[in-house]
Amino acid sequence: MYHKVVMAWLALTTVTSLSAKDWQVQMLSFGDKGPMVFEPDFIQAQVGDTVTFVPTQPGHYVQSYVTAEGQDAWTSTFNETYQITLNNEGVNLYYCPPHLMMGMVGMIQVGEAINSEVIETRYPELRDKITLNPERVDLILDNLK
Repeated sequence: MYHKVVMAWLALTTVTSLSAKDWQVQMLSFGDKGPMVFEPDFIQAQVGDTVTFVPTQPGHYVQSYVTAEGQDAWTSTFNETYQITLNNEGVNLYYCPPHLMMGMVGMIQVGEAINSEVIETRYPELRDKITLNPERVDLILDNLK
């Protein structure tokens, strides 16, 4: 019996890891949406997916602002690639600290937006810190489902 349980667990783990997606987010000084952007700036992911932040152009790093409940907060190192695994359902809002005032923000929705009330509560505080392109955050939040 023990052997069958272990084999079932291994099969489930293998299927889950094979279906998980690795999203690539570029940190750019200039991209399709203008200066100081994450591309893509919104991801609709699933539990188990990973997100790799790539400083395609120098001068960037990423820090979480709001994370899904149970998801650890994160801060990458300046000019270094950084990867997170999405372990919990909900919304993760993040930004590039040196370029927050320019609207360099992004969002990852994992499954359902079960913590959207936290985003709505903390969003105005973040938006007030953006002096250029504050509408970017509005457009990103419009993606919440």
